Amino acid sequence: MPAIEIASLLGCSPTTVYNVKHRYRSEGLAAALTEKPRSGKPVSINGEARARITALACSAAPAGHARWTLRLLADKAVRLGFCDAVSHNHVGQILKKTNSDRT
Repeated sequence: MPAIEIASLLGCSPTTVYNVKHRYRSEGLAAALTEKPRSGKPVSINGEARARITALACSAAPAGHARWTLRLLADKAVRLGFCDAVSHNHVGQILKKTNSDRT
């Protein structure tokens, strides 16, 4: 059966089919069925903390401020114990991925 047909049946790309087939032939069944560890830094802020930061951004701004800034959100998230540390840039990335509008 061609890789294109297999991919359409499984709902994946033909490249995935080719890669799994190659891993099976070169390394065996166990290697074909499991992924190798990926490089890069592991996620430091879990989904629950991301949800709490998003909810915080949607809440009323602190006294003396018209709206939340990324720095205020980062500082408050650390103070509330959502995470050990987070930069204002990372907070911006979290909110961007959730399509949140702080205004």
